[in-house]
This record gives sequence, structure tokens and C-alpha cells, in this order.
Amino acid sequence: MAAPADLFRQLIQFFFTAACYEEILVRRNFFHVECLKVIASKSLGYGIILGSLLVKIPQIVKIVKAKSGRGINLFSVLMELGAITASGSYGYAAKYPFSSYGEALFLAFQTSLIGFFVLYYQRKRTQAFIYITSYGAIFALLLSPMVPFKVLSILQMAIIPVISISKLIQAYENFKSKSTGQLSAVTIFLLFAGALARVFTSIQETGDQLLVITYIVSTSLNGLIAFQMLLYWKSPSHAGGKRSGRRKNKKS
Repeated sequence: MAAPADLFRQLIQFFFTAACYEEILVRRNFFHVECLKVIASKSLGYGIILGSLLVKIPQIVKIVKAKSGRGINLFSVLMELGAITASGSYGYAAKYPFSSYGEALFLAFQTSLIGFFVLYYQRKRTQAFIYITSYGAIFALLLSPMVPFKVLSILQMAIIPVISISKLIQAYENFKSKSTGQLSAVTIFLLFAGALARVFTSIQETGDQLLVITYIVSTSLNGLIAFQMLLYWKSPSHAGGKRSGRRKNKKS
């Protein structure tokens, strides 16, 4: 059984590198700039992962309560899911710290559920179950040693156009309907904040320019949809709401 001091050291090293542990906690150099950056980055990274556990739950709840995925572009969801999956697989295969990519695993699960429910409430239940099981098998394959790292690198490079297309499709859908439909404001703003924070953590923890550029693009496009959320805030969330109101007026 590990001694309390050893256990504390193991836990604290989630946030410290070995060198920074010595510098700050042993030598008590509390203002070591590089180590403070490491601590801030790791703390932010784990904060993003913790937030990712619930980030898309409001979106899922909104769809299930409405029994509708109105306003959510399925193609956009699938492209976003592909980008998240590629990013998580790439970070895992590159052996980057879990704090630098871990949220991808939780976001992938929640995004796949959104796609499932959009299909399910379109009465495409067979397709919904085929999709969710196929996706699970593909993600497991990408995380396995069977897929060469070069392939994962290519997938990571493909994320930038995929994210751009998926977010722009959703933004166009919002613009066309002058509404954000069943999109959740909580989810949208958390995704924007998470992508923005990931720019810093990617620079600090991986130094991977491809990841940094990916998150800059993601931040910009999530910001666009967040802006639309504010712009169309007072728009009715259900187009049917106005229609049903008109019917009632006619009856009266």
C-alpha cells in the first residue's frame, strides 16, 4: 500500500510535470513562470474534460423533450462527430497528455447520441441503430494499434475543412430559418469556450501546430454560431408554435 506522501505525489503530478514538482513543491520556487504555465494548462485541460462530461447533455435533453431534432442539420452533426473522433484518436495515438485531448472521448459519445436521436425522431429507427453500432465499431478500430499513425495524421489534417463545412452548414441552416431551432445555448457557449481554451492548452502541452490551427478554426466557427444564438434569441424555437396559434385564432 502506497504511503500518503507517495499517493499525494502521484495525484499532484496530474497537474505538475516531474521537473515542476521539484521546482515548486520541493524548492518552493512558487513563481517559476514556465511551471505556472504548465499548471494553468493542465488545470484548464482537466477543467475542459470535466465540462465535456455534460456539455451536450442540455442539447440531448432538449431534443428528447421536444421529440424532435428540428433545426439540427444531421449532416453537420455527422461531420462534427467525424472531426471529434479523428482528434481524439490522433491525440491518443500521439501519446499526448490525456489533459490535452480527453474531452474528445466524452464529446464523441454525446454527439453520437444527438445523431441517433435526430434519426430516431425522424422515424428512421432502424437507420438510427445501425448508425450508432457502426460508429462504435469504427471509433474502437481507430483507437486500436491496427490503424497506422500516418492515417490518423491525415484524418487530423482533414478536420479543418470538415469542421468548417459542418459549422457553416449549421450556420446557414440557422440563417435560413432565422432561428436556432433545438440548438441548446448552454451547449453552444460551452463548446465555444472549450475550443478557445484548447488553443492555449495545445500550444502549451503539445506544441503541435496542426492541433493549434484546428482549435483556432473551431473557436472562430463556434463563435459564429454563438453569435447567431444571441441574434435569434427571441425567435420561436418551434415553427409549429405560430401555426398552432393561428389555428386557435381561426377557431375562436
